[in-house]
Amino acid sequence: MADHNTSSGGMFAPHANKQGALHRRNVVGMEEGPDDDAQLAAQFGYKPVLKREFGYLSTFSFAVSISGLFATVMTTFSYPIISGGSAAAVWCWLISGAGCMCIALSVAELVSAYPTSGGLYFTISRLAPQPWVPSVSWVTGWLNLLGQVAGVASSQYGASQMLLAAVSIGKDFDYAITANTTVGVMAGLLVLTGLVNSLSTYWMEKMTKSYVIFHVLVLVSCCIALLVKTPNKHNATYVFTDVESSSGWTPVGFSFLFGFLSVSWTMTDYDATAHITEEITEPEKKAPWAISTAMLFTYLAGFIFNIVLCFCMGDPADILGTTIGQPVAQLFYNSLGKGGGIFYTVCGFVILEFVCFTAMQSLARTVFAFSRDKLLPFSKTWTQIMPITGTPVAAVWISVALCIAINLIGLGSYTAISGVFNVCAIALDWSYCIPIVCKLMFGKFEPGPWHMGRFSIAVNAWACIWTVFASIIFVLPTERPVTPLNMNYAIAFIGLILGFSTLFWYVSGKKYYTGPVIEAADEDSFRNSLDRDRDLRQEKLENKTYKT
Repeated sequence: MADHNTSSGGMFAPHANKQGALHRRNVVGMEEGPDDDAQLAAQFGYKPVLKREFGYLSTFSFAVSISGLFATVMTTFSYPIISGGSAAAVWCWLISGAGCMCIALSVAELVSAYPTSGGLYFTISRLAPQPWVPSVSWVTGWLNLLGQVAGVASSQYGASQMLLAAVSIGKDFDYAITANTTVGVMAGLLVLTGLVNSLSTYWMEKMTKSYVIFHVLVLVSCCIALLVKTPNKHNATYVFTDVESSSGWTPVGFSFLFGFLSVSWTMTDYDATAHITEEITEPEKKAPWAISTAMLFTYLAGFIFNIVLCFCMGDPADILGTTIGQPVAQLFYNSLGKGGGIFYTVCGFVILEFVCFTAMQSLARTVFAFSRDKLLPFSKTWTQIMPITGTPVAAVWISVALCIAINLIGLGSYTAISGVFNVCAIALDWSYCIPIVCKLMFGKFEPGPWHMGRFSIAVNAWACIWTVFASIIFVLPTERPVTPLNMNYAIAFIGLILGFSTLFWYVSGKKYYTGPVIEAADEDSFRNSLDRDRDLRQEKLENKTYKT
């Protein structure tokens, strides 16, 4: 993408009157200093309190770990197989992945322009008309929070399934996996995730940096092992053209569409990297680069991985009917034997745990950022930074509690818990599309160093169209006839949270909430910080022109 520097006209221009500026937010200045990242934070009105430890490799690894390709495909592979067979697993990934890439690129462009821990929620204050900022940012924030909680919860549930599947294979399938056991293990793993996220950012960065290498090695070695060791592989005609559904929906072509969930759940949480931008050096460049590159890797590698699984899966009914509750783990066992099955299932568990570690880090930073702006109840509590670690530990543990609570629905049935997976994709994508729509409609956007140039409008528009289409699919029941046990509860989750946020808005929020808050002493100091940023951008542009 082109490197683009702009002056600070438009939205960075001083307001015509002081009263209007103060109505928009309370502003705080920062001391002048050589730290460009601190000045960037000042541009958006936030005093930095988090340590910047993430560089290019660790930021890219963080973005890759959010998708957790190998493990998330393991978790959701059954959805396209049930809805449309092998062809659905292959072509739904290709089609839906293209739509997801448009969302990811649109998010990366916004993150480059507005790199704060608030993510896309913060951009509303820059992109929407001022009278709309409080209500629109309120809805966007709550949708994003719901999506992230559902994302961590569903990932941790999937990790518990993998761990128990590995145990069952190790005991030669003489181990009964129950819903109660799965939920109990999930809760224990979430406590572990909370403990890891209570560490300092320094240790989180070190762990994250090594993750991407491990992930790629596991993915490549597994594909090779499956292709070499599977005795009776399907032919290409079967893999690319066989359409069969066991969902009960007719026509089969409609059922085929439910296969989109796999890629939409894997390629989501694009702005997770945005939520750690206040812990990244040069976030306006590194964060969008990491988002776009990681999602492209996930899209292409995921397409190949799905094809390999379809060639090697044998009879779909065999893996879907497995007693260990993890179809791909059963596939590994069938093709690679007991040792290989345990090894790659445990690898999937480790990878998905890393997904949970990084997603929880993003969620906790989101809770911190939203509480900083008084979007959440008891906000003062969730903004506390532990002096020893320099991390928002209170925000971490309220996030753990929320994820455990939402996963209790798993005590009912696995089909019911699938609604949590749907909520993740729907809520997050809508929280991205609201600011994208504002960008397209109101013309207040000024690009950062990473942007799409003349392709921006087309990519943004398709991202929104795709989100509307996919959301309709994801709120429908995936199986028929519909019963209380297989009902899609995604719409109920979303309605409950939006209902609570609406009630909270009218009872309390609208009385004090004016949008993302700027922590500053006075308006003049905020203007000075914007002027400094404008001068720096102009100087860089002139130097670049001179060198050219």
